[in-house]
Amino acid sequence: MQSLIYLLRHGEVDSSRPRRFLGQANIPLNKSGINQAKQVGLALTDISFNQVFSSPLNRAMLTAELVSGRPQSEIQPIAAFQEINLGAWEGLTATEIQKKFPGSYEARGDNMGTFRPQDGESFADVAARALPALQEIVCNNTGHILIVAHAGVNRAVLASVQHTPLDQLLTIPQNYCCLNLLVSTNKVLSVLEINQIFYS
Repeated sequence: MQSLIYLLRHGEVDSSRPRRFLGQANIPLNKSGINQAKQVGLALTDISFNQVFSSPLNRAMLTAELVSGRPQSEIQPIAAFQEINLGAWEGLTATEIQKKFPGSYEARGDNMGTFRPQDGESFADVAARALPALQEIVCNNTGHILIVAHAGVNRAVLASVQHTPLDQLLTIPQNYCCLNLLVSTNKVLSVLEINQIFYS
């Protein structure tokens, strides 16, 4: 039995200057993100998704709705696909983190896979919740499966499936509303495409 998993990142959201760390804050898509999702939906219009799953955060659910053409009532929210929990770092800039938590920003850079911000998660924690949820989906569903999640979640999944060390996961590109295509053959996952873009 074979399934194709269309693993998307949500569309664009408004970001501040300087950049602030965004994890599970429930912010919406901006106009560009809505347009991106609509263009991806047009590109995939010939695909009939057997099931649609999403992170429950607003930016992912709306992306799933626009891409699949289904109302959100028909999209299954999966808590395990929420973005990484950044704990006390949520909403802070890198400079603010360095001042408030001396040495921790640098420690995360040295141990990207396992470092946890105060009250937050590591990417290893993200992989530990997202991968079993993905495996459960492919064990119970066949055909074309759409999953909309986040850059951190997608990178943790893709790194794990490709046996890439989680310390290197930021080398995996994840543009807004990009498509990653995975195949499940006899419940074994492999990666076919990463960071495919359908919008201009």
